[in-house]
Amino acid sequence: MAKLIALTLLGMGLALFRNHQSSYQTRLNALREVQPVELPNCNLVKGIETGSEDLEILPNGLAFISSGLKYPGIKSFNPNCPGKILLMDLNEENPTVLELGITGSKFDLSSFNPHGISTFTDEDNAMYLLVVNHPDAKSTVELFKFQEEEKSLLHLKTIRHKLLPNLNDIVAVGPEHFYATNDHYFLDPYLRSWEVYLGLAWSYVVYYSPSEVRVVAEGFDFANGINVSPDGKYVYIAELLAHKIHVYEKHANWTLTPLKSLDFNTLVDNISVDPETGDLWVGCHPNGMKIFFYDSENPPASEVLRIQNILTEEPKVTQVYAENGTVLQGSTVASVYKGKLLIGTVFHKALYCEL
Repeated sequence: MAKLIALTLLGMGLALFRNHQSSYQTRLNALREVQPVELPNCNLVKGIETGSEDLEILPNGLAFISSGLKYPGIKSFNPNCPGKILLMDLNEENPTVLELGITGSKFDLSSFNPHGISTFTDEDNAMYLLVVNHPDAKSTVELFKFQEEEKSLLHLKTIRHKLLPNLNDIVAVGPEHFYATNDHYFLDPYLRSWEVYLGLAWSYVVYYSPSEVRVVAEGFDFANGINVSPDGKYVYIAELLAHKIHVYEKHANWTLTPLKSLDFNTLVDNISVDPETGDLWVGCHPNGMKIFFYDSENPPASEVLRIQNILTEEPKVTQVYAENGTVLQGSTVASVYKGKLLIGTVFHKALYCEL
């Protein structure tokens, strides 16, 4: 009898393991292969070799890019080098990148590990850059002021809070006001890995201001990219391992109400919003298994989606670019400016294309 019970429990355990393994592979889209979708006149951006995880393009054509991310379980081509913020002027015929100097006596450049970024321009036309940072595997938000003449960033403040433990992306709604995604619930690396494997939908979105910090949306399987509509009425949230983008209505008290969700056959990462059309441009991972288990002989692919009329009953989703990793590995973000598309990656290069 004891043997029968033991065998039954073993069988149940193996079945549970297989179910979780199957779910894990499905959530990572482990079996998908990419059919290429090419764009004319694409060129790799000179000076970007260790990632361009997030980027934001200002209306004047200046593009800010975070580079050099070190993230647990993700490939890094230069793990001992601090991260940096790069600047491109997309008005130039052949734009190149410039590393921005960072000043501020209290900022530790040696541990700079930038992730998601967002900009905010105030009424006096001063431009601020908010950057998710992971110094020593922790999470902070760094507030900088862009000094255009000096082509540098002045560090103003480091923001920490217990509700901001595992930051991924950020969208500014004021100089010190933002929404941010936590992609994990647990702090411990071992528990984080089991959280992802078991599909515990425990990550969440936080609204932060100096006077109030609160969770405004939760129940995500790896909350990732976040952005707002041009009119400021809606917030878009990418749920990476559920292959979804969620649309929330934003209220005057900064709370969010869910409106709708869109499903995709890809892992949606960062979201850029065209300020003129309101279209969403999304950097995606067609096969997430290749991102988390890097193989130089079988590198992660890249994919860019454009979503038009997302608030309507029938949004239009277009696969604008797709490539199997021979040119661009692990796309995370894409943004447009005057008929050009700039695509960034977790740890690889960046690509600049004509549309």
